Amino acid sequence: MRVAAFTELVGPDGVTIRERDDPQPDAGEAVIDVEACSINRHDLWILEGDSAMVDEDVLPFVSGLDPAGTVRSVGKDVSGIAPGDRVVLCPNQTCGACEYCREGPENHCIEFGLYHGGLAERARVDATRLVAIPKSLPVRAAAALPTAYVTAWRMLRRANVAPGDLVFVPGATGGVGVATVQLADVLNAETIATSRSAKKLERLADLGADHPIESDDPETLAASVREIGRPDTVINHLGGPFTKPALNAMARGGRMIICGRTAGTVSQLDVPDLFLGHKHVIGSTMGTQGDLRRLVDLAAKGAYEPALGGTYDLESTAEAFADMQRREAFGKLIIEP
Repeated sequence: MRVAAFTELVGPDGVTIRERDDPQPDAGEAVIDVEACSINRHDLWILEGDSAMVDEDVLPFVSGLDPAGTVRSVGKDVSGIAPGDRVVLCPNQTCGACEYCREGPENHCIEFGLYHGGLAERARVDATRLVAIPKSLPVRAAAALPTAYVTAWRMLRRANVAPGDLVFVPGATGGVGVATVQLADVLNAETIATSRSAKKLERLADLGADHPIESDDPETLAASVREIGRPDTVINHLGGPFTKPALNAMARGGRMIICGRTAGTVSQLDVPDLFLGHKHVIGSTMGTQGDLRRLVDLAAKGAYEPALGGTYDLESTAEAFADMQRREAFGKLIIEP
């Protein structure tokens, strides 16, 4: 089979198409024919050599967290799925023994990790992590959900977003940002969305963004947001210089949920504003397999349509990462092996 392997950690030029033996399932495992796999900023960080999870010692490395397709074969002791089933993988990897695995939520597991291997014609996976895809949901749409949409959904739920709440999403045109706007709309909340691209803001408005702001300047961010209102929630995947102005703009008692560091790993906080304003800052990583099932069900019923930014064949994987790196994409980029 063919795989899109990371052979050098130098960015998109480090992707090479290689041949590997077809995988065979062990007990409790399944092999799926990968029809679609979305790529994420997580993959790009690995490819750029900016991830603590992967270094040159493990090259060539096949990334890809979000494979979806058809079950090809199953190993011993597998129940509930069979060859021919349409499925999408929940990429969570957990120890199964700690208090968070026992009592939940599983994404708090002390040994939490992520599956890699979806950028291939076939993928060997933990069969218990497969979620069925209803007939009404295209496979490529299902592949958009496991990382970006699950992350956004879990953040909105942790913030207890309710109908009528005002949600601020700085940098709203990446995968998590677009997903947040769409899912906040499902929850009947209002959204403030920022981008430096007027064209992308128009597309966001079509997906449910209520208050677009054309800017990527953290210095003017708080004032622009306050002209609209005081957000109850900030969904922050940027970090860096965007954290402080977003906190300053937030309502008393509001919640900021942080899931990423696209703009930087270090943020400054105004400590008096934090405690005098009774504001909450909450870290969040991914979500649960139950979250993915819920999102698959909502999409299949037409509550929202996952936003796809482009599809690429396996040989064009490097091009897809280059488009992501240039920030030309809107929505999820999908590789179709």
